[in-house]
Amino acid sequence: MTSDEQVKASHRNTPTSEEFRAFIASGWAEPDAAPVPRAEVADHAARRRAALSRQFPGERLIVPAGGLKVRSNDTDYTFRPHTAFAYLTGLGAHSEPDSVLVLDPTSDGRHEALLFFRPLAPRDSEEFFADSRFGEFWVGPRPTVQQLEQQLGIATRHIDTLPDVLAKDAGAVAVRVVRAADAHLAELVDQTRSRAQDAPSASAQQEADEEFARHLSGMRIVKDEWETGEMRRAIEATHRGFDAIIAGLPEAVGKGRGERWVEGLFGLYARHDGNGVGYESICASGDHANTIHWTKNTGPVREGDLILVDAGVEVDSLYTADITRTLPVTGRFTDVQRKIYEAVLEAQEAGLAAVRPGNKFSDIHAAANRVIAERLHEWGLLPEGVTLEQTLDRERGGWHRRWMVHGTSHHLGMDVHDCQMLLRQDYMDGELKPGMILTVEPGLYFKADDLLAPAEFRGIGVRIEDNVLVTQDGHENLSAAMPRTVADVEAWFDRIRSGADA
Repeated sequence: MTSDEQVKASHRNTPTSEEFRAFIASGWAEPDAAPVPRAEVADHAARRRAALSRQFPGERLIVPAGGLKVRSNDTDYTFRPHTAFAYLTGLGAHSEPDSVLVLDPTSDGRHEALLFFRPLAPRDSEEFFADSRFGEFWVGPRPTVQQLEQQLGIATRHIDTLPDVLAKDAGAVAVRVVRAADAHLAELVDQTRSRAQDAPSASAQQEADEEFARHLSGMRIVKDEWETGEMRRAIEATHRGFDAIIAGLPEAVGKGRGERWVEGLFGLYARHDGNGVGYESICASGDHANTIHWTKNTGPVREGDLILVDAGVEVDSLYTADITRTLPVTGRFTDVQRKIYEAVLEAQEAGLAAVRPGNKFSDIHAAANRVIAERLHEWGLLPEGVTLEQTLDRERGGWHRRWMVHGTSHHLGMDVHDCQMLLRQDYMDGELKPGMILTVEPGLYFKADDLLAPAEFRGIGVRIEDNVLVTQDGHENLSAAMPRTVADVEAWFDRIRSGADA
């Protein structure tokens, strides 16, 4: 196909006559321009911007939402803004693609927040009916500049005016940008910076932007009360999704790809009760549970197997839960399943006990890991002559990690693996503080073809994961309402299947 033919093909369904343009632009009621209430999150976002401003006085800070990402041809993935943008504006699931937050330095050493976005197109414009990405005919009503300003309490401008702001006093004002959010905008910022007489080197600019990204990541590591409330909402919705899974497991057994059926049950609740899933759900039955990130979900669900479900609902504010339960398909654990499950539960309890202010983040893994090593040593799975302390030696040991290769915890919030830009000294070796929310998720995995595992263990994988808030004197398991012990899980099945929670 020639370039001319491609252009024709891409516009083959777009009416272009002047008569049509005049007709489609007329006969409409005035768009709803009624004032909108200030969002509940607006004051929290304002405090975050003020805190950011204090750290970078006199610098222009650019935080893009990012743009739509193409899935295929002219079909885009569902838009999700960059987390830093959502955190600083309060715009979550309803963010506008290509929006940009700019903190512009003022003479008093502070910043003025400016939000640039593409507002509602006028009815007499071609964008109104012909633009499949932004046109109201295609994507529905969009806010006006005034409405978004009222909602967020941020001065709002048309996106077309952004280049002028970026070019203003180039060279006299240092500029930082969240590069990962929007590569095109980052390139535009680089071009603007390079035109300055005393422009910093490209490596210095890159280092400054990386420092900015780390700082933004670190700002989210301690959650305030509003954020914790959003996490509770996400966890409650996730609980309802797991209830639906338990109710639907008998039907999943009869499906060729029962794991997909389970995924769909959870996804229904995620979309209804939240914005969707916070990450690709893992619905791993039987030996698939031994693939840590099994997201294909193409396998059957069989009577007598365990099914490991690692899933979380993301609410509209973009805070997500991340919970794993390993469930007996029949509602009852076998003796061997129970043995492995209770070892993992014991490890999780040890990890939970290490969640308290003043401990290191890495202490959680160390505590859970020791229990895993103890059980494997007790069961005779470690090589002959290897002691418990030898396998726990991080430099020379690690034999037990054959059966649990992943870490025990990660921070959780607007990203399922939250605050990942931080350096090791601030993350893995960082000190636990009240307000942090993290996971505790040990596991044991015995692959079907693992000849070093007892035959009765092979094909069994177990992980138990909860979402935990660090408090002033310890911790709160935010997902404690979801049963964990063998007896409580079996009672959960009985309750759901008897209709008590229907």
